Amino acid sequence: MKLASSLKTKRMIMFWSKMLIVFLQTGMYGWLWYHHYKDMMPIEYWRRGNWAIIGLYGLFILVFSRAFGSLKVGYLKTWDIMYSQMLTILCVNGVAYLQLSLINGDWKFLENASPMLWLSILDFGIVLVWALFMRWIYAIIYPPHEMLLIYGKNSPNAIIRKVESRKDKYHIKEKIALQEGTDLIMKKILQYKAVLIGDIPVQERNTLIKYCFDQNIRCYGIPKISDIMIRNSESIDLFDSPLLLFRNNGLTYRQMFVKRAMDLVFSLVGILLASPIMLVIAVCIKAYDHGPVFYRQKRQTIGGREFYILKFRSMIVDSERHGARLAKAHDDRITPVGKVIRRLHFDELPQLFNILKGDMALVGPRPERKEITEEYSKAIPEFSFRLKVKAGLTGYAQVYGQYNTIPYDKLKLDLTYITSYSLWLDIKLMILTVKILFQKEKSAGVDDAQKTALK
Repeated sequence: MKLASSLKTKRMIMFWSKMLIVFLQTGMYGWLWYHHYKDMMPIEYWRRGNWAIIGLYGLFILVFSRAFGSLKVGYLKTWDIMYSQMLTILCVNGVAYLQLSLINGDWKFLENASPMLWLSILDFGIVLVWALFMRWIYAIIYPPHEMLLIYGKNSPNAIIRKVESRKDKYHIKEKIALQEGTDLIMKKILQYKAVLIGDIPVQERNTLIKYCFDQNIRCYGIPKISDIMIRNSESIDLFDSPLLLFRNNGLTYRQMFVKRAMDLVFSLVGILLASPIMLVIAVCIKAYDHGPVFYRQKRQTIGGREFYILKFRSMIVDSERHGARLAKAHDDRITPVGKVIRRLHFDELPQLFNILKGDMALVGPRPERKEITEEYSKAIPEFSFRLKVKAGLTGYAQVYGQYNTIPYDKLKLDLTYITSYSLWLDIKLMILTVKILFQKEKSAGVDDAQKTALK
């Protein structure tokens, strides 16, 4: 009872600490509305009208904060929180200023942007202080979990490296192999408040999960392919025995129709807006070595159908004369221009034409070469599951994974997208794509000794 009360208090502190930044930003916008923009409107706003304008701004903050994860204190690193908050401010203030321009009815109003710019600068300063303050509060309330790692036949070193990269949240104090026996493992579990169960057989895993549940011990698990399917299945309650429905056929016709309509609109708009940038990139590539501007390569999309993907050439001419391979972490085939456009993911911009043609979608699994897919499938027979939908310019694995993420983890990310698809998820992933453009680790190549992402 005492533990539950303590946890409730901690959550309440975190909730109101997060609401603090929302109230502060909304309050500053409210002050700006009352002291500047209100008198510029063609009609007079009464009390409730003013509240509606200010309340809508607060709603914008909550929507974009949810999309960018800017309120996920503790879940994201401090820098990620700051970065996400800055993106939220830019989007919210941009949308709010466009809203004010529409209300004013005079497009010359757009020229008077200095008050909103000053508001954005003030917002930036406040969120930086708030993010540091929240990190301090979170570290006091939620110290890192000391964990027991239970692993199977595979080496636990990879998962340990990943977990230890977030020492602010987790610390693997001890590890124990499954072969040590269930009885000994259960005794070890009782010494910890958190347990991480690695990739072990289902029967033993279920026994340990139930034991942790019975003992009120926090339990983390690495999902298998089937777990992702179960997690996103549809519940049927027609009988006194619950049923789970696995449709297993990709998207419905209605979902495909809406998705294709969105692809057409966004690809056309994207081509128009990105055309000046694409022109500059094309000139730079041509000026560097006088080689071809574009790079065409066969990739696979829905059902394994092959198509020619279009990209800006970021490597030297004939870079794959010794065979197909992914870009390395220190790849001497990448040109100086290529390093810049790959870092910003601008080499992918010509794929907007692939989307317009219908070979790709805005959001979906990363298109792979047939030979690489076949190599991955030898080690992971389920790898072809990701071909149930069109390949995408961006996607779940591109946003939450990295270029050098191992294929098995990429497959699980792609299946998470396929089995939990919604229009909102597509919109969210497109918004988050903006966030990852300047994150260097997202475009890091595979190790120098690797040809593919298999390890």
